[in-house]
Amino acid sequence: MILPGATLGMIGGGQLGRMFTIAARSMGYQVIILDPDPHSPAGTIANQHIQADYHDHAALDMLGDYCAVVTTEFENIPLSSLTRLQQHCPVRPAPETIAMTQDRLLEKEYLDEQDFPTVAFYSIQTAEDLEEAMDAFEGPGVLKVAHPSYPGQGQHAVETFDEALDAFQEMGEKPCILEERIFVTKRLSVILARSINGDIESYPVSENEYIRGILDLSLAPARIDDETADNAVDMACDLADKLDYCGVLSVELFLTDEGDLLVNTIAPRPHNSGHFTVDACTTSQFEQQVRTLCSLPPSDTQLLLPVAMVNLMGDLWANGTPHWEEVFEESRALLHLYGKRDIRSGRKMGHINCLADDVESALDIATSLRTKLAP
Repeated sequence: MILPGATLGMIGGGQLGRMFTIAARSMGYQVIILDPDPHSPAGTIANQHIQADYHDHAALDMLGDYCAVVTTEFENIPLSSLTRLQQHCPVRPAPETIAMTQDRLLEKEYLDEQDFPTVAFYSIQTAEDLEEAMDAFEGPGVLKVAHPSYPGQGQHAVETFDEALDAFQEMGEKPCILEERIFVTKRLSVILARSINGDIESYPVSENEYIRGILDLSLAPARIDDETADNAVDMACDLADKLDYCGVLSVELFLTDEGDLLVNTIAPRPHNSGHFTVDACTTSQFEQQVRTLCSLPPSDTQLLLPVAMVNLMGDLWANGTPHWEEVFEESRALLHLYGKRDIRSGRKMGHINCLADDVESALDIATSLRTKLAP
């Protein structure tokens, strides 16, 4: 076990790193952040901020020498950097798992090999591959670049081969995956924590709504029947076991109109759809990240109250400063801002957790606040 007083490393200094740092420091750990941004949200509150590129060998060696163990804030860290760090200290989750989730095609192929249900998909390397795949679908699809730089980016809904070809060329004819577009009744996610010894604690299934590929709202518990919820959790736990995973894992799923669950994607880290855990659960996903990183057992995940989590995007600031007083006048609404200096459209700036006695009431509070906040 790595106990309080030790130094933990995090590659990446965004909002997930910030919330990890808050959890770790409150538990008595020191935190070093490696991030190139001099004003990174996590770097400003960590014990030390190494301002350097993720490929910087000297910076990686420094981080590895100073830390008892290192984790990552997001997927797109070079595998070579992670393997270099491993020469100095443990890296969790395993670099090979992180690398697999960087590639949408590799991830889907792994899920298929392990018999997890997914939408039908094709590997697209050339325009000829694209034409064959669109012919096979005989209907609409979603073309996604295999290596996205950010979740929600690099994907286009396409109806015809001509549309798909235009999208393929717009994305620079990079390797892509074409997925069948299906009717989805709900988008769900399961957040779980798995220890180095294989102990798992999972959170209640959340129900998620997206706008332009970016999470907008999460509800917990999801408005689904108990059997579907149990199946979703079982599927996520089975996946974590097969990966021999250590850390916090997010598994996003589709629920079809026929009641089938399909694995959409996985994230080897805390997830935006799990931010409700900070205020609504016994233990937050970020404390679980610290625990699993340090070879400690994961803690209780009980949902204390139903909750609606609403994302605050940069667009909210378009006409001035939001009316924060509206949040503070709502006794069960809890504001979390990420300390980002630059406000941009589509950028995640914070979130609000709205607690209530039932999930519909929590949703009503969140919906009302969103309207009142806009200047």
